[in-house]
Amino acid sequence: MNEASTPTRSVNPPAANDAAVELVLMYQAQKKIHPRAVKGWFSGWRWLLVWGTQLLFYGLPWLQWNARQAVLFDLGARRFYIFGLVLYPQDFIYLTGLLVISAYSLFLFTAVAGRLWCGFACPQTVYTEIFLWVEQRFEGDRAARIKLDAGPWTLNKWWRKGGKQGVWIAIGLWTGFSFVGYFTPIRMLGAEALAFGFGPWEWFWVLFYGFATYGNAGYMREQVCKYMCPYARFQSAMFDKDTMIVSYDIERGEPCGSRPRSMARASLATLGKGECIDCTLCVQVCPTGIDIRKGLQYECIGCAACIDVCNGVMDKMRYPRGLIRFATQNGLAKHWDRSAMLKRVLRPRVLVYTAVLVAITAALGTSLALRSPFRVDVIRDRGALARQLQDGQIENVYRLQVMNASESAQRFHIAVAGLSGATLASVADVDVGATESRWLPVSVQIPPEAGRALGVGAHPLRFEITRAADGAGAQPTTEKSTFVVPR
Repeated sequence: MNEASTPTRSVNPPAANDAAVELVLMYQAQKKIHPRAVKGWFSGWRWLLVWGTQLLFYGLPWLQWNARQAVLFDLGARRFYIFGLVLYPQDFIYLTGLLVISAYSLFLFTAVAGRLWCGFACPQTVYTEIFLWVEQRFEGDRAARIKLDAGPWTLNKWWRKGGKQGVWIAIGLWTGFSFVGYFTPIRMLGAEALAFGFGPWEWFWVLFYGFATYGNAGYMREQVCKYMCPYARFQSAMFDKDTMIVSYDIERGEPCGSRPRSMARASLATLGKGECIDCTLCVQVCPTGIDIRKGLQYECIGCAACIDVCNGVMDKMRYPRGLIRFATQNGLAKHWDRSAMLKRVLRPRVLVYTAVLVAITAALGTSLALRSPFRVDVIRDRGALARQLQDGQIENVYRLQVMNASESAQRFHIAVAGLSGATLASVADVDVGATESRWLPVSVQIPPEAGRALGVGAHPLRFEITRAADGAGAQPTTEKSTFVVPR
């Protein structure tokens, strides 16, 4: 919607002694951004991460491990396979630990070097790079794309736009297929796709995730970073004056202006010019369309495309590189060199983030290393809490869930302890298949005299479960419960 078509509300004309009324439009149409292609050191790193992250995302579901998919989140069976690790819903604490580690890593990297995650590894950035590359292959460079968008719909425009859209849709669908492949075995999913045999939920998630990729990377692009991503809004809480951010050296660059390429750097001060030639290439390559010369802005994702293109311009003008560079606010203000700025990396905020991150990572790693290869949950049978048998024995019935977290069949021995006279009246040994979970009815009995000695009420009881493969002296896994003596 342009300004002419924006609905406005009429206002009464101000009185002579009143201040002039200014009409402020609450909505302005977003101008489409056509980022210019750039080559350089940071661009190379960005594409290296594009290749690395996509090879990992698309390739990991196809990797096999112990005759199964290496990484599979089997929601139907309630088991999560991560290489040699088998997790159950009861292991949710590990997911919590992983999320906490991810959050603190983001805090740490942001405090040290700004929005490196956003500029180099964020999925939105990665897929936008891929979709832009496809667009450039079909429609040409920035000037050609602008001209094509402004021109009429000719046959040339139809096939270029149509070809681009076809590749975008294919990438989106393959991305959705790969995403679903983490939850449904991807080889089986591939066979279903060839036979058009997807179930309703598989169709939904493949299309949903594919459409999200297509829409976010193909059309919304910088709008996601500027308006939808919450990180852009609270990043300032993690920045300080010693954070390395993409910075424009105002003292070197201003006053900016064009000049002949033959103008020597030594004569700039005499002519009252800075080193910035006002070519605006730093704006043209920016994926969010900002002018870095205006200072730090929340829209800046730290991709460093402006650094690459500005260094190229400085080389052509025979000026030193670094007019736009990674620097700290203190470093620019106090004219520090790079080594002096890097010395400020180990400041209290960074040390606290690092200490917390190391502690949580160590705790999570230790917990996983010491994790038992099986789990047991005890649930009382609510249909028969306690009863007295014909021979006077007092019986309580329980349900034990034995979860085998190893990838081989195991035999488990169940025993009862902690209650005088208690004996197990059901089968003591049970076989559980690889990565299986079994529910077992278990009854515990005590003689009448033991019941009279204990008295009416609930009394503590322990179930001790050992794995046969661990040997006779192995430490059992213990689960607490209670034994009820009825009136």
